[in-house]
Amino acid sequence: MGFFLEGFNMPIIKIDNKDYDTDTLSTEAKQQLQMLSITEQEIKRLQAQLAIAQTARISYANALKSALPAIGGSDTIKL
Repeated sequence: MGFFLEGFNMPIIKIDNKDYDTDTLSTEAKQQLQMLSITEQEIKRLQAQLAIAQTARISYANALKSALPAIGGSDTIKL
């Protein structure tokens, strides 16, 4: 199922290549649309948080590598 949802306050939305006038949707459909919009926003927020955490993980791994004493042989550390 494909959704095109830029903002909840759009008069026309496109779902599965069909246009729907939001003013004519049932109360239940409007509630579902609102929940879909909120869910999409939450997914974007969580993706941003994940990107921050992944960047921090790389930084911490690099800091750890710098803090470790040198050991003879390979200088590669696998995390």
